[in-house]
Amino acid sequence: MKESTNLNTMKPSNVRRKTVSISPEKLIQIECFQPEHPLPLVIKPAVDGLNLITWATNNRSWIETQLLEHGGLLFRKFDLKELPEFEQFIQAISGELLEYSYRSTPRTQVSGNIYTSTEYPATQVIPLHNEMAYSLEWPLKIWFFCVKSAEQKGETPIADSRKVFERIDNKIKNKFIQKKVMYVRNYGDKLDLDWQNVFQTTNKTEVENYCRSKGIEFDWKGNQLRTRQVCQAVATHPKTGELVWFNQAHLFHVSSLNPEVYQSLLATFKEEDLPRNAYYGDGSPIETSVLDEIREIYQQETVIFPWQEGDILMLDNMLTAHGRMPFVGSRKVVVGMAEPFTNQNSGA
Repeated sequence: MKESTNLNTMKPSNVRRKTVSISPEKLIQIECFQPEHPLPLVIKPAVDGLNLITWATNNRSWIETQLLEHGGLLFRKFDLKELPEFEQFIQAISGELLEYSYRSTPRTQVSGNIYTSTEYPATQVIPLHNEMAYSLEWPLKIWFFCVKSAEQKGETPIADSRKVFERIDNKIKNKFIQKKVMYVRNYGDKLDLDWQNVFQTTNKTEVENYCRSKGIEFDWKGNQLRTRQVCQAVATHPKTGELVWFNQAHLFHVSSLNPEVYQSLLATFKEEDLPRNAYYGDGSPIETSVLDEIREIYQQETVIFPWQEGDILMLDNMLTAHGRMPFVGSRKVVVGMAEPFTNQNSGA
């Protein structure tokens, strides 16, 4: 005779509630944009109405792990539309956003510490680079939010800085590691940013104090300012220990200019008076052929994806370089940065 169980006699104290743990992957879908490229990892909601800010708050560790592996995450099809929400999303992951100080390109502050992406003419290409790699301080993370995609093109190309480093010839790498990179900037004359914009002040004493604190040499000629700073060519990621190519020599060097523009500038300025230039850290010239080789490697490592409105691209700023393709029509991509890092050793 089978023994029967009377459910009515079971006491509530005998029934244990189970804690249900939902892994991050249960609420999202993940895929690589291209099978042959782990960069970027595309993350989409797997359930309707998933709040990206809440999800990110609860899964910071998972996001960090994926970012260190892939170098870049593309959040797509989340219902996030407003700039304050974008800022809250960044804060959920990395805390307070950074101000854009010691500037290299024109940007406009649009909300809190959210800025426009570099305001260069739509016809110009912005070469791949790591944000603020021309200095000894930079953000470890950077985010891009596509508010409005261009009618044509306007992508934000990206490339793995680890792969770029691996592919550069050892002789070139060793020379850069030994000598580092010197950035020379002459501010003003309407050809580049003036020093008031770069340093966000009109007070010369504040500029001088900033330069002294950052190891930047400076010279005044009336109201014109020239600075020189020697920075790393290669950097070590503070969390992974990996070496990455991390400088902007190929952007600052005069060989980045259109030949006609370069010749026109030389007709007006001495080379040392050009708005910006890059040298080896000892002041010797960097060979154009070397920079062309580096540019070619960046080109070969480039990954391009089309923007969709509402997309958020999150990059580890040391592991992944970014740029901008030319575009047609209006385009609005805004930027936020967080997690300041100071290189205590300007070498690797």
